[in-house]
Amino acid sequence: MSRPSKPHPLVEVDEPNLLEDTFDYSLPPLIRFDGPIVEYIDGQPVQFDPKELASRDIHITDTTFRDGQQACPPYSVDQMVHIYDLMARLGGPNGVVRQTEFFLYTKNDREALDRCRALGHDYPQCTGWIRADKGDFRLVKAAGLNETGMLTSCSDYHIFYKLKSDRKRILERYCQVVDAAFEAGVRPRCHLEDVTRADIDGFVLPFVDRLMEMSEQVPEHLTVKIRLCDTMGFGISYPGVELPRSIPKLIYKLRHECGVPADRLEWHGHNDFHKVHVNGATAWLYGCDAVNTTLFGFGERTGNPPMEAAVFEYIALKGDLCGIDTTAITELADYMRSIGLPIPANYPFVGRHFNTTRAGIHAGGLRQDERIYNIFDTTALLGRPPRVAITDKSGADGVALWVNEFFGLKGDERVNKIKVHALARWVLDQYEVNGRLTAISDEELEAKARELLPELWQKYKGSTQA
Repeated sequence: MSRPSKPHPLVEVDEPNLLEDTFDYSLPPLIRFDGPIVEYIDGQPVQFDPKELASRDIHITDTTFRDGQQACPPYSVDQMVHIYDLMARLGGPNGVVRQTEFFLYTKNDREALDRCRALGHDYPQCTGWIRADKGDFRLVKAAGLNETGMLTSCSDYHIFYKLKSDRKRILERYCQVVDAAFEAGVRPRCHLEDVTRADIDGFVLPFVDRLMEMSEQVPEHLTVKIRLCDTMGFGISYPGVELPRSIPKLIYKLRHECGVPADRLEWHGHNDFHKVHVNGATAWLYGCDAVNTTLFGFGERTGNPPMEAAVFEYIALKGDLCGIDTTAITELADYMRSIGLPIPANYPFVGRHFNTTRAGIHAGGLRQDERIYNIFDTTALLGRPPRVAITDKSGADGVALWVNEFFGLKGDERVNKIKVHALARWVLDQYEVNGRLTAISDEELEAKARELLPELWQKYKGSTQA
């Protein structure tokens, strides 16, 4: 390809252009759109305007106590109540985290549901989960729930091989349970299991048409919701992909051919192909108001959309915290670790080292202005200041940053790398002289700082004595 005839001129400026309309350090980087998105549906171009997200009531739902429990030892009742309480604080008074669902099969599940409701939080609203079976439905009535999810598998893999049936009989069976929900005054939420591997025109659309017809006969608060379950993670966000894997096409057809409103559509994904978060955000983008998540992505097999990731995506799309308490994310992660659930050290937002740098040049940048190498104000939003791990690659800049953090030095009090030369030399000797391979722990550095930086220790820690 030939070069363009007109080169791009360098624009010299007196002040740096930090693109703060997008990279407002007090928020996650904002997602800004400069025009509509075009997708071809049945060969015809269709425009989607992402700017409509600002006015839509997109929100997050949760399945930590249902799908999440299928990936770990069952939570105790006390643990579920504590997690629910923190989840309510995270989502805030506007119900950004709108609902959570519970199994209803065991005594512990039902006790946890009762105790969570007794906390009196408006959000997340407590809902149930059952199979599309009349026998299961009695559990919903006994629990006094206003809404329940029900498993309505829709691919032929499930209809023929798992359920040993055919499309007509299965559709009628599902609709009988929906009717039972209507009669009991409970809102049904049909979970279209394995929808990204289903015959969309041959089964999914006729089934949803039937559900919409049934909904016309009941009050608005009972109308059927549809959860789109990407059970095997086959969903694709790219424009131009064929059904059934195309998320944009699937949502468009349900919205415009079946008449399902955006506020009655929900996306439930799995991470088998590392697409779980972007697929959930894509569902929001193309007209599905709810994205179903679990805390830290714990869920069946490879897991579900992580709630904390959806929270930051929501803020980035809306451009505002909207009442969300992001610090609850850190408390939730600490609690999960305390009850034995593993969170990788490099896991975004909550891993022990998610904002820890090991490179000396990065540490130098952090010391000059933490915005250079920190994704947003992690101190304010997560209670997690950026840190450095001290190794042979940290350099004096990294040691200076560690010292400033350890002593809590701010502004003019902060020391430069010259002031920590002795400590930096000791660090380097551990590798060059002693042949060390591992990072130096905070405890080791604390002991040497007491010895080699006595003036700082006396001023900020109170004494040089052990």
